[in-house]
Amino acid sequence: MRKNTLEKIVLVVCIMVPIFVLCLPTSMIPIAGITLIQHRLLAIFILAVLFWIFEPIEIHATSVLIIFLELIFLSDKGPVILVNKIKDSSSLIDYKEILFCFSSPIIMLFLGGFFLALAASKYGIDRKMAQILLKPFGVKTNIVLFGMIMITAIFSMFMSNTATTAMMLAILIPVVLGLDSDDPSRKSFALAIPFAANIGGLGTPIGTPPNAVALKYLIGDNSVSFLEWMSFAVPYVLFFLIILWFLLLFFFPPKCSEIHIKFDDNFVWTKDRLLVALIFFITIFLWLSSGWHGVNSYIVALFPVTVFSMTRLVNISDMHKLAWDVLWLVSGGIALGFALEKTGLSRTFINSIDLSVYHPVVLVAYLCTLSLIMATFMSNTATSNLTLPIAAAFSSEIVGLDAFGGQKMLIIAVAFSCSLAMSLPVSTPPNAMSHASGLINVREMSKLGVLVGALGLIGLACLVSILLMLDFF
Repeated sequence: MRKNTLEKIVLVVCIMVPIFVLCLPTSMIPIAGITLIQHRLLAIFILAVLFWIFEPIEIHATSVLIIFLELIFLSDKGPVILVNKIKDSSSLIDYKEILFCFSSPIIMLFLGGFFLALAASKYGIDRKMAQILLKPFGVKTNIVLFGMIMITAIFSMFMSNTATTAMMLAILIPVVLGLDSDDPSRKSFALAIPFAANIGGLGTPIGTPPNAVALKYLIGDNSVSFLEWMSFAVPYVLFFLIILWFLLLFFFPPKCSEIHIKFDDNFVWTKDRLLVALIFFITIFLWLSSGWHGVNSYIVALFPVTVFSMTRLVNISDMHKLAWDVLWLVSGGIALGFALEKTGLSRTFINSIDLSVYHPVVLVAYLCTLSLIMATFMSNTATSNLTLPIAAAFSSEIVGLDAFGGQKMLIIAVAFSCSLAMSLPVSTPPNAMSHASGLINVREMSKLGVLVGALGLIGLACLVSILLMLDFF
């Protein structure tokens, strides 16, 4: 009863605060030069922040609500009484542009990744590949742990972190059964999977939602190809995974030096399984070689969607299992970022702040730390949807930022920071899934997660420094 009451109070507060802001006279908003249309968007932005942080409703529902509110309050097809109050009708957004956020190229990229993960899971390709990859690591407990970390991270680069974690947790069962019930390394394996999935997702543009959101702002002269992203992200991921391995061995030293794992040997390579594996590797190859053949990653993402649908390897029933809520969540973030840019609110907000008094390094560190803290308590996708538009607007106004990599550096740094938060079960779906296994508690996850996040930011600073020396930006 008390929990239900608290949830109702949170919901009421999350609704009343943006309504209060909306009802204020525009002249009372402490942002110099703000217009009525920007005032309305500010209220929607505040609602998005509150709903994404406190989750009085499902976060994907918040994204749909954002798009609906933008259509009502900001579009040229909203209620007449609201449209007529806007003196400059050109500041209204074409309603079709808002609705196009549901079919953004970013959404197509995710859809392709989801189809790959779904097909691999349906035909057992993911589990078979993981077993094949884990066998060479032998029976030494610490080496098997390293193997589990590396395999999880590799899969997470090309599949969703959540799908990878679900797959690897299934493989974890025979691993845990090979250990004594009081062996601390049980906890190290349970933590290795979500943390490696979170870190591994940084390796490719499709590995984790913040990366895909960042691509929206990495265009023109700041564009980064699939292979270029991997050229700097994969070394960072590999180094960070080794650090994670040492930390797990330090905090949870194995009781037994050897572990014996039994694998299921009943897997048979059927025609369908061979075709799924072929499409999987062709898609990855096309993503990696986009600079050579000229087809961008968004179009390549539709290749597995098309082939799997035509061959019925993924049927209508299978499609019901796709993470449509994630696509809706990302769509809402794209719509919010689009509106911030289209109405000029982000620019107006930046112009109201004297950025010249702050050193660019301080501002970059502030944005990265803020993103890390926010992503600890809310979805990293939601965090990136909130912080990346602001970072993009900041980048053109921060004096001296070009000497430190400019907008490209800032967007990449903030996107990485969003994915480094893994201190709580609510921080990421992989964390929640691992915590649900019952092998670890919140305190153990937080102790290691805070340290990993802090070291991640330090490593990120080193990565940026190296890329600057290599003139990457």
